Amino acid sequence: MSRYFIEVGYKGTAFKGFQIQENAQTIQGQINQALQIILKSEIETTTSSRTDAGVHAHQNFLHFDTDRILTANMLYNLNAVISQDIVVRSLYRVTEQAHARFDALSREYDYYIIQKKDPFLRETSHFYPLPVDIEIMNKAADILLQTTDFSSFAKRHSDVHNFNCSLKAARWIWNERNQLVFHVESNRFLRGMVRALVGTQLLLGRNKISFDEFQQIILSKDCTNADFSAPAHGLFLAKVNYPSELLAYPILHSK
Repeated sequence: MSRYFIEVGYKGTAFKGFQIQENAQTIQGQINQALQIILKSEIETTTSSRTDAGVHAHQNFLHFDTDRILTANMLYNLNAVISQDIVVRSLYRVTEQAHARFDALSREYDYYIIQKKDPFLRETSHFYPLPVDIEIMNKAADILLQTTDFSSFAKRHSDVHNFNCSLKAARWIWNERNQLVFHVESNRFLRGMVRALVGTQLLLGRNKISFDEFQQIILSKDCTNADFSAPAHGLFLAKVNYPSELLAYPILHSK
């Protein structure tokens, strides 16, 4: 058996989330089905990151095992049969021990906000037409970089042993499409964490809470104090980072 990494991107609007669910259309279910059609065998995939219903991804990875040797036309064939809301970007031959989830060094998320109505961005950005103070929100982002315990920003009943995360980046910026973007990178993320960070910082940016209150929310380690209301459709898994040698053998990389 050989192990492969598959790199995908997707628009999550039409799906009930990423992970396979019985009697529900999911992204992983669509990927597994496409692989089984092409490889003509039962395929089980393991993902680097499970995204919630409505969340999108510029880049996500899964791994799977097969006794077939994959060739260059595999990428074309997969994209021909998979949902139009999913793109297979690349395939990589990896070692038998490589793991899409556990070998990831960090993950990067972007949360997109538009402040003017735009029908072309409505399914992939949060429409938030209220004025916000970006300077104080970036001051809060700087505090997040110094934080290790993110208990206040994890949904209840999160199945984890601890709430410690090591943020490598956290910043609010305006992009070329006039979207307000919160970019965050960490070694791991908790359930609902990015949306809670966004919602709580927006309260600060609107002067609904003070900077001291924002700091107290962090220190409280109580998720009832954070704001989880930022909707899923503004969130993108932007990038999954691996050691460079892990993805050294692409089968085919699309342009």
